[in-house]
Amino acid sequence: MLVAKGRTIIVAGAGDVGGRLARARAMGGDEVVALRRSRVEDEPGLRWIGADLLSGSGLQQLPRRPDAVVFCASPDQRSETAYRSLFIGAQQRLADVLDGPPARWLFVSSTAVHGEDRGAWVDEACVAEPQAFNGRVLIEAERRLAASVPGAVVLRPSGIYGPGRDYLLRRARREEPARPRWTNRVHVEDVASALSHLLDLGDPQPLYLCNDDMPAREDEVLAWLRERMGLDALATEEEPESGRRVSNARLRGSGWAPRWPDYRSGYGALLP
Repeated sequence: MLVAKGRTIIVAGAGDVGGRLARARAMGGDEVVALRRSRVEDEPGLRWIGADLLSGSGLQQLPRRPDAVVFCASPDQRSETAYRSLFIGAQQRLADVLDGPPARWLFVSSTAVHGEDRGAWVDEACVAEPQAFNGRVLIEAERRLAASVPGAVVLRPSGIYGPGRDYLLRRARREEPARPRWTNRVHVEDVASALSHLLDLGDPQPLYLCNDDMPAREDEVLAWLRERMGLDALATEEEPESGRRVSNARLRGSGWAPRWPDYRSGYGALLP
């Protein structure tokens, strides 16, 4: 069963992912309120609000009874303080200004909460044991949200790439040995489409991992990219296989499918 459209949706953190989602939902007939630090010109069905999630400035402009909230903000700095301020403090601050929890709250977390590092598959049933501060803060934010907002849904994307997100392309150009490390990625368009799908899903699970269909080792991906760039192949470091493989089976089973199912299709569209 799908949820009817024509709802009021708040997109908190309408940057690359959130901006794509906000415009798509507005075009589909929803009334969307999108938050970002600097206000931009409104569009049909889409109202932009200049607000600061960290201080709470501007949040008084929000509708108090939205049908759905999507929290997809990103921290300014890669530090534990910045992560806590945003994912725990700001998310709670946003919930506090509303007149009760909406029918659907989506939180964009990350597969960084999974600490597996020996090449095994991970899915929603795996116990999250993050090794780094970012994963530890995110799993705490997920748990706090579940305790305070009934029916909240968490989406954990893997490494997001796409226009302007070219880390792996820059990595491929460097003359550094590749690693036998399993990597995971998802195109920015597919993250936005997954969120839109979960907004419409009638009875979602509380957690979904968001990945393309084909985890691949770094040495394989870099070899393919360098071949497409006309560069010589790189040597592979002699070290144990590491990383993890992220399964998208639950999200796919709910009816979602990535437009860019593997790195070849996604990066192939980005390369000249």
